Amino acid sequence: MTALSLLHLALGLLLAGWTLLFLFRIVLTWYPQIDLNKGVMRLVGAPTEPLLAPTRRLIQPIGGVDVTPVVWVGLISLLRELLVGQQGLITQLMQRSLPVA
Repeated sequence: MTALSLLHLALGLLLAGWTLLFLFRIVLTWYPQIDLNKGVMRLVGAPTEPLLAPTRRLIQPIGGVDVTPVVWVGLISLLRELLVGQQGLITQLMQRSLPVA
């Protein structure tokens, strides 16, 4: 396995995992009594809050609903597609580095 394919795999998994965490954050907004700083919920809160906090300063809640996790799901999905998607940059580099048979 080449370094490029390892990067492709690692980046794909990282971005997919982050998307999943932000989807959990979206669902957890329906349950405001849940504290993301305690217990297992820290696994969802700690990796996502550093991105959400500055974004909340730019995007105010709409109708009292925090939409910043939805924004980040969209941005990460776009980044994932651009880098490791079927026509992504790293995918294209991997295909060009394969030996021609």
